[in-house]
Amino acid sequence: MLKDSFGRSFPYIRLSITDVCNFKCGYCLPNGYQKNKSDNRKFLDINEIRRLAKGLSELGVCKIRLTGGEPTVRRDFFDIVDILKKQSGIKKTVITTNGYRLDKIAKQIAESGLDGINISIDSLDKKNFEKITGHDRLAEILKGIENLQKLNFKNIKINAVLLKGVNSSNKDFEAWANFIKTNEIDFRYIELMQTGENLEYFKKYHISSKILTNYLNENKWIIQTLGKDAGPAKNYINPLYKGKFGLIAPYSKNFCKTCNRLRITARGDLRLCLFGNTGISIRHLIQRDNQLEELKELISKQLNFKKESHYLELGNTGLTNNLSTTGG
Repeated sequence: MLKDSFGRSFPYIRLSITDVCNFKCGYCLPNGYQKNKSDNRKFLDINEIRRLAKGLSELGVCKIRLTGGEPTVRRDFFDIVDILKKQSGIKKTVITTNGYRLDKIAKQIAESGLDGINISIDSLDKKNFEKITGHDRLAEILKGIENLQKLNFKNIKINAVLLKGVNSSNKDFEAWANFIKTNEIDFRYIELMQTGENLEYFKKYHISSKILTNYLNENKWIIQTLGKDAGPAKNYINPLYKGKFGLIAPYSKNFCKTCNRLRITARGDLRLCLFGNTGISIRHLIQRDNQLEELKELISKQLNFKKESHYLELGNTGLTNNLSTTGG
């Protein structure tokens, strides 16, 4: 098992397979995707991903989340899923998506063997959704979720970034409560995080996650314990509801104490933290099948450099210019 010098274990990897995203979310890519001309490396190919996943599974990693950008824009997306499910030794493969083609690919997702899906929906209000993302696709995404449910696909989660004055009112919370009352779906708010490019946006729209915690406490939601490969969300349950509420609060005290995940970028850089100041390329060690031992040794040694905290509260955003570059 991968462990750092603070005793934290890392069974969970967030693997970006592309930087490209076709949405224009204000908190991430307000002007749309712009190619990084200073880094002309191609994205990891399917064989590099296969070797990487195999090495990670031998290091005790049991869960990989495919992220982006938007991972489903890759033409070989389902081939990558197939490789991870059948040839890697990884027990759980899940994805995070903006859901832009979900209504059309729901059947392929259900048949692919994926163990879960996180879908970004920042508002259930059609106009608000378009304002945040730059796209009028809410109806299609909700139809995609409905299609997944009809196919009996389990482990559906919805993420929304909490934005002051945009989706942070009790009316917004009630809309999501009504949605998960009859849908077996986990809905989670993510506290807006500062990145290298969004300082002005952050100052305008950041609001403490306590506003949601207060709502949940007032409405008798009960906090739930986490599994070993769970993400950073604190989940809340209510016996009257089929779904759950969740909260990811990176500015909360001791948030990093339970960190259990590492990140790998679409171009093969290992990142110990979403907001870390260092990254090391591991790509040269996934070119041949006989490099696994070297790969495992390099990754294990890098854990010695993982810091105790991200220090976001001090305004330290590290190498993260926007969330698409490191898998969000």
